[in-house]
Amino acid sequence: MKVKRWCGSGVLAAIVVTSLSAHDIITTNLTYTRDISRIFTQRCGSCHSAASSIPLTTYEETRPWAVGIKEQVLSRTMPPWGAVKGFGNLAQDGGLSQEEIIIIAAWVIGGAPKGDPQLLAKPEPVRTGRTGPQSLRDGPTVTDQLVLSSALRVSGIRPIANKLVSSARITAALPDGKVEPLLWLYRYDPRNSHNFAFREQVNLPEGTVIRSSEPLSFVLQVATGSSPGR
Repeated sequence: MKVKRWCGSGVLAAIVVTSLSAHDIITTNLTYTRDISRIFTQRCGSCHSAASSIPLTTYEETRPWAVGIKEQVLSRTMPPWGAVKGFGNLAQDGGLSQEEIIIIAAWVIGGAPKGDPQLLAKPEPVRTGRTGPQSLRDGPTVTDQLVLSSALRVSGIRPIANKLVSSARITAALPDGKVEPLLWLYRYDPRNSHNFAFREQVNLPEGTVIRSSEPLSFVLQVATGSSPGR
């Protein structure tokens, strides 16, 4: 077993790599060319391009890391998105879906076969950065909890953290008793800092209590050029 270093969004994170034997028994119909290459092209290309310290653009590059990749995606450490799917109406989502996680894990457990080279995914343009839309600007800063003194249209959230956030749910309790889920940070690493933009603005009336389930500071972002209130 060898201990290597994994690069994600320009940040090194520890990863334990166990090499697969060249004589592994193949027990799956999933292949790198048909199934895995498409996931990696869409989800991993921005950090693991051919020019990166750990490229994952070919089967030969990927195969030695297969077991470590499985462990990283099962723990949702990679890719370093840092939020729980389905909690809040996030516009962007850099995390793997449950189906993608299952496919990767099953491929590795099944012997990590290569497949037909003609079925490889076509390369996509490399995407850099994972910040929210450029039209967002910072609004009020919240430290654990804030009661809005006036109505606010929130377009996103920018976490402020100096250490790993294991789990923190950010919600908005409206005056009518309704609780609006905004963002659930999970294993959020501030070294991979990025904004979390919403698909649609969230209208919060005066008196809304915005709080985090754990000690956390974060910025409520609003759309540039729009009035903060209703």
